[in-house]
Parts: sequence; C-alpha cells; structure tokens
Amino acid sequence: MRNYRSRSDEMRGLATHLDVVYDPESGQTIDIYGTGSEPRPVFVFIHGGYWRMLSKHDSAFMAGMLASHGIATAVVDYRLAPEVTLEEIVREVRAAVSFLWKNGRAYGIDPDRIYVGGSSAGGHLTGAVLAGGWHDAFGVPEDIVKGAMPISGLFHLAPIAKSFVQDWIRLDDGMVERLSPAANIPRVGCPIVVAYADAEPAGFKRQSTEYDRLWRAAGFPSQLVEIAGRNHFDVLLDLASEDSELSQLLVRLIKG
Repeated sequence: MRNYRSRSDEMRGLATHLDVVYDPESGQTIDIYGTGSEPRPVFVFIHGGYWRMLSKHDSAFMAGMLASHGIATAVVDYRLAPEVTLEEIVREVRAAVSFLWKNGRAYGIDPDRIYVGGSSAGGHLTGAVLAGGWHDAFGVPEDIVKGAMPISGLFHLAPIAKSFVQDWIRLDDGMVERLSPAANIPRVGCPIVVAYADAEPAGFKRQSTEYDRLWRAAGFPSQLVEIAGRNHFDVLLDLASEDSELSQLLVRLIKG
C-alpha cells in the first residue's frame, strides 16, 4: 500500500483535473490524468481494499504508462463500508462512469472510448459497471464501456457473505444476487481481459476463471491471463511498468 501511494504521488505532475465532483448526492470525486489537446480514450480505475480502505490517492500509478500511449486515466473515489452499503458503493462507481460519458469532453476525454478496470474489490466494482440492468436509471447507453480489465476480482459474492468480510459489508441474500457480476451478465458486452496473479489464493483464481467462462458463454470476447511471479497485492503494480504483460494487455485492449 505504501508503494501504491508513493508511485501515485509521482504521477501528480500529469494530473490535469483534480477533485472533480462526479456525484453531487455523495460529493465523491475523480482525478483525471494525462489528457491532451484532443479528446483521449480513458482508463477508469476503481481501487480495491475490500470496499473499506484505500482511495484515489493510492490509485494513479498507471497514469504515466498510459499517457505515453495517448490514453488518459480517471481515478475514482467512493465512500467506504461500513459507512455506506455495497449497493451505495456500486451506485457511486456507476455514477462516476456515467459522469464521464456525459461530461468527458469538457475534461479532455472521449466519451465513446471509456475503459474500466480495478483490482480485488475494484475488480468486483468493474464487474458491477459491466453488469446489465442499470443504464436506463443513469441515462447512459448499454455500451457505455468499450472494454474492461478486472484484476483478481470478486464476481460472485456468496462466499464473501460467509467470510470475515461480512463483518463490515453485511450482505443479505438479495444483495448477493443483485450485486454479483457473475449473476448479472449484460445483454451488451465488450472485450475484457480477466487477469489474476499466479500466487493468488485459490478462490480468486476460481472466481476469475468462472467469470471469463460466463462472459464467453454470453458471446462476448474475453481473455483469461495468469500473471507470473505476482501475488494478490503486487500484481496491480505491474501497471506502472511499460514492459509488463499486464500493461501491454491493457494498452492493446484500449488501442485495439
């Protein structure tokens, strides 16, 4: 986590818009990095931390790598559990993506080239943005996201509701069903890269493998990737490196 913060601090010189309020209801904000003279594609990064820790200030370390390829980065803050429910957290990250689609051009972002990613709980929230059934309420198209990279994600919440995380996330059966990306595969999909570290706990590997299977079974493109020599916590830092497999996969996803 210290590495997340220190490497993110190094990116501050690339920040073009800080503390942009995306949701007046919650007052939550995004930071935007690496925009240029023309609207750029954007990678919207949603941090993890079991929905109860970390912030956008720990989450910008990929901005330099992406900026070198002409890609902007938007880093999302959301309120944390147990202050708010997981349903509210999901609403907030969907509101952030919706804000960028509606207002992105004013911040140097091409609203037709929005890509989303996150790690661990952020992988779950990436899946919640990919899920179907929420777009009409936010006034956005079903194809708002053009590609995604969930990393070491949580795609079905039933095991989480039986774990120590339940102490602060407090899921009931209805929430498990509504908020599990694996149970809400959309009608309109996009290409995704589902990544995890080779030293992950087995449950994370199973969840990523199953989400990849469900995505492909729905007829949407998915690539399942195991990142060698990494664990659940350090795999994400590969996005700071130009030469890493994870970075190359993300750039390829965004630039085609």
